[in-house]
Amino acid sequence: MGKFAKWLGAGAGFTMGGPIGAIIGYAVGSFIDGISIEDFTQEQQDYQRQTQRQHQRGRATSGDFEISLLILASVVIKSDGRVDQRELDYVRMHFVKMYGKERANHAFKLFNGIMKRQISTRQVCMQIRQHMSHSSRLQLVHFLFGIAKADGHVTSPEEQEIRKISGYLYINDYDYSSIKAMFYNEADSAYKMLEITKFATNGEVKKAYRKMAKKYHPDKLEGLGEEHKRGANEKFQKIQSAYEQIKKERGMA
Repeated sequence: MGKFAKWLGAGAGFTMGGPIGAIIGYAVGSFIDGISIEDFTQEQQDYQRQTQRQHQRGRATSGDFEISLLILASVVIKSDGRVDQRELDYVRMHFVKMYGKERANHAFKLFNGIMKRQISTRQVCMQIRQHMSHSSRLQLVHFLFGIAKADGHVTSPEEQEIRKISGYLYINDYDYSSIKAMFYNEADSAYKMLEITKFATNGEVKKAYRKMAKKYHPDKLEGLGEEHKRGANEKFQKIQSAYEQIKKERGMA
């Protein structure tokens, strides 16, 4: 299986099994030249034997996040009944930015196969939430909104699909609204990002900022590698900007 197999096997952990593993197997066996489903199945079995102890601990790897992202991205991109090239370009651009060109090329090769597959969003999300931390799941939702906004606006079907995914991932309404507000230019967006209302006191604003800065700090994704910490920094900066905007509006010190 060559370089592609090395990329796939080196990073993936829990995603090599369950419903996500079945999706990967379909994409590999049907859409990647020179690789058979038998080769992939053997790769799955070998990898799972080698990392059984890690699987029992339930720790997600950088590769797990990468594959989960590809699958959920395909769901959002197809949610409005069309595939927009700008959204595909957004996925590729961010994968190149996070992982480098060679790794991104492998990922996109798999992504092209995933896009052809009918996916049970609920089953995929159930597998993800069993193995990924809350911070990692928040980062997934943030990236999905970025994909949806790549063509200039988030359509209603896209927003509904991301909301459904968030529910399956056990992301509560406050966290969902906070991330969503980062992609909408509304009068109260800064307050929504901090999970408060305009009626909050200055003390409550400061307390909310400290809480959200801690929640969205890039170090929360340290276990997934530096590439994901860099991606998480965008959320963190949005929280900081929201706080500075509110301070300026209120004349807070």
